[in-house]
Amino acid sequence: MPGESEKGAFSADIPTDAIEEALRSVEKAAEPGAGAEVPVEGEGEAGEEADADRARLAAQLELSMQKGRETLEKLKEEHDRHLRAAADLENYKKRAVKERDEAQKFGSERLLKDLIPVLDNLERALAAAPEGDPLAKGVRLVLRGFEETLGRHGIKAFSALGQPFDPRLHEAVMQVAAGDQPPGTVLMEHGRGYLLNDRLVRPAMVGVAVTQAPAASSPGDAGPAGAAGAGAGGNGAEGGEAA
Repeated sequence: MPGESEKGAFSADIPTDAIEEALRSVEKAAEPGAGAEVPVEGEGEAGEEADADRARLAAQLELSMQKGRETLEKLKEEHDRHLRAAADLENYKKRAVKERDEAQKFGSERLLKDLIPVLDNLERALAAAPEGDPLAKGVRLVLRGFEETLGRHGIKAFSALGQPFDPRLHEAVMQVAAGDQPPGTVLMEHGRGYLLNDRLVRPAMVGVAVTQAPAASSPGDAGPAGAAGAGAGGNGAEGGEAA
């Protein structure tokens, strides 16, 4: 049948000018840079706005970092202040404990100073009492009771007789001829010394041996005996201060 060999074929009459225009368009599209975007009107303004936004964000970030640094400094100062406050509190606690311990150990010091003259008088009464006096026995018992009671509170009496003069524990109130004793030896005792928990409350009131007995002289004389007396008295005063 005529036309069976052309069955399924498609044909169209396309003008030659159209074909050439299409080929030129394809060649132009294939050229380098043909696919570059063409600037759109208004894109420059959008870029400026983006730059301004970035500048604002950078300024805000810098401000935030500055405030962060200031806050960190304040936190450090506050931390240091709390550390100092804690150290001050700890020191206060230590001082309070020390003061409490001292009050417990030495709180009776004032009472002891008031009782020492009473004890001195009892000892003088015993020294002046005749041998075998029954009253002296009672006074001795009272004195012993005083000493035992005071001892329970950390109070201890000590004697300086026969010992070398020690300005830390003794106060020289007079000079005595040495005789066969070395100079500086305590030969007389007008009052015993007293310690409260190893703290000196009153030094022993003593007479100290010198090479020769002090001669009676007017207050204006400054002989060897007077000089020696001044030296002994000075040592006693220094002993009282050192204690």
